[in-house]
Amino acid sequence: MSKLDRLLLELCPDGVAYKTLGEIGVFYGGLTGKSKQDFSDGNAKYITYMNVFTNPCLNTDITDRVKIGTNEHQNIVQVGDILFTGSSETPDECGMSSVLTQDVDEPLYLNSFCFGFRLNNERILLPDFSKHIFRSRDLRKKISKTANGVTRFNVSKEKMKHVVIPTPPLEIQREIARILDNFTELTAELTAELTAELETRKKQYEYYRNALLDFGNGGGYYQIDELLDDNTSDRSVRWMTLGEIATDMYRGSGIKREEITKTGTPCVRYGEIYTTYNIWFDTCISHTQAGTKSFGYGDILFAITGENVEEIAKSCVYMGHDKCFAGGDIVVMKHNQNPKYIAYALSTTNAQIQKSKGKVKSKVVHSSIPSLKEIIIPVPSLEKQARTVSILDRFDSLTTDISSGLPAEIEARRKQYEYYRDKLLTFKEKVA
Repeated sequence: MSKLDRLLLELCPDGVAYKTLGEIGVFYGGLTGKSKQDFSDGNAKYITYMNVFTNPCLNTDITDRVKIGTNEHQNIVQVGDILFTGSSETPDECGMSSVLTQDVDEPLYLNSFCFGFRLNNERILLPDFSKHIFRSRDLRKKISKTANGVTRFNVSKEKMKHVVIPTPPLEIQREIARILDNFTELTAELTAELTAELETRKKQYEYYRNALLDFGNGGGYYQIDELLDDNTSDRSVRWMTLGEIATDMYRGSGIKREEITKTGTPCVRYGEIYTTYNIWFDTCISHTQAGTKSFGYGDILFAITGENVEEIAKSCVYMGHDKCFAGGDIVVMKHNQNPKYIAYALSTTNAQIQKSKGKVKSKVVHSSIPSLKEIIIPVPSLEKQARTVSILDRFDSLTTDISSGLPAEIEARRKQYEYYRDKLLTFKEKVA
């Protein structure tokens, strides 16, 4: 018999008492009467909507500030308070909770899009228990039913008062919190280890990619002849501009958001190069009936508009076989080289530095066909290009396996936690 089972048997053999929120506490609102200027030069910390929405246990490392007057009356969040988001686009995301579980060194105020709940007696619920119970599946279902709306849903505090929750003895709350905290801590440690391993693999991949595509310019190529299985005396390689390599370079045509359809010709808009595609792809996520400038297998696409110089002229190569349309702010480059090789060469640190030489205009950065044509990359024989691609594909596969496995492992651990949380927080109700 576990310690928790023993405690349940000893302290509540007939079940656990259930009470409504209205019976055990009161609701209070967030900041009132504030203007935009009050948040530009504040003297007090305030809790944002996303802090509440994201964290079951409130993140107290707060840098967001609001101006609070000397005699101003605003609600101050206290240890043990349960904070809720007031609205969302779906009822399932309404009333997400976060609990202040520790003392803070200065007053904390709550943003106006959230509201708080304070216990009448702090010994009814332990803060470390509250952070788990209010995110449990059963309680989340009850809270989501208090939301009303059409396009945006808002929680009704009056309905929230009638939400019923279990109130087990504090010894039981403490043991459940200990078990679930240990579980989340182990999950966090595993996530950190997997993330560190992924970062290491990425750095190794970037090192070998840069070295393989250096071709003696900085010595890297001579160190990895064995990887290339290259024992020939001829290590010469020609460094060429994209203008020399390209058989054609042209701008895409503008495709408006409303011209994106579920069916039609596959297409790519420039923002998708930043958000969706890796250095190569074979299937477009968008379609249109409006495009005019097409691209095909092996063509390189450059997004020539970005928010900063670090992301300007990000490129990818199309490895599919459909005829596709290129949207505005995309440059299409045709060539006779190995497509994957060119994609890898344009992803090196050296190439990224050259790409970043864009012009700032209207708070965004632009590149152009003349600028792209000046980028220089090494162009060995097609045979060496193929061998280089084969090696980098293997490195990329190792990194991709970890990258795809990390979210899956984290999701599996999250589901395990939710399973045990909901199981531990399901009690037999005591009959009055």
